[in-house]
Amino acid sequence: MTGDKLLEIEDLHVSVEGRAVLKGVSLSVGEGEIHALFGPNGSGKTTLLNTVIGFSRYKITRGSIYFKGRDITGATIDERARLGVGISFQRPPTIKGVTLRSLISFGSPNLSREEIEKTAAKLDAEEFLDREINAGLSGGEMKRTEMLQIILQSPELVCLDEPESGVDLENMALIGKAARIALGRDSFDGAACRRSIKSRRADYKSGLIITHTGQIMDHLYVDRGHVLMNGEIVCSGNALELLGEIRSHGYTECFRCAGCERSEG
Repeated sequence: MTGDKLLEIEDLHVSVEGRAVLKGVSLSVGEGEIHALFGPNGSGKTTLLNTVIGFSRYKITRGSIYFKGRDITGATIDERARLGVGISFQRPPTIKGVTLRSLISFGSPNLSREEIEKTAAKLDAEEFLDREINAGLSGGEMKRTEMLQIILQSPELVCLDEPESGVDLENMALIGKAARIALGRDSFDGAACRRSIKSRRADYKSGLIITHTGQIMDHLYVDRGHVLMNGEIVCSGNALELLGEIRSHGYTECFRCAGCERSEG
């Protein structure tokens, strides 16, 4: 493991309820880099993110996960969260009897009321703070409350599971803004992001993002993309080029596209 790699996954095999889902995934995300995961439904993308987060349902049968140079393969969810790993879920749950404000305050007790409300205002989410978590909210509203939580948690590795899912165009602009804030990129300047690949700004966070539509990439520069199929990474390369090939030819042909290198990560 080299010093500039925030996350490194080595030959990861994972089973869920006795079924092999990931079959030797190797992937590394450098400090300040954003990577996108593409792939058809059932290919193992969410399993990969949930394994990185540490959910016990996902059983690692072989391989290792390193974060900031530390082997976290056997670490618990709370240990990983304290180290700086965070996630925004594709389908966040509704939690009755608990307000969003109380959950945020419990998870981040050092945050002031003013700081919470100021951040919520950036996402047009102030009205949700004193409501039960996700109760009666639309898909886009739920995603905004999820993004609010991850911004205030401020992890060093931001994992986003399909941030565009169930989000209309108006909310997509807010979700894109929220993703930029969470990743330390308040403004969207693709050229500046590309120039800074070799010399990352200190406030840039790393990201691992699952996307089916690629809409999030209209709002956020992604350094690298990976195609996951049948539990294996079959192709890695320029994220925009990969997305274009997928849109033109589908997943079964993506590994043949120009500009992609057959890769293990």
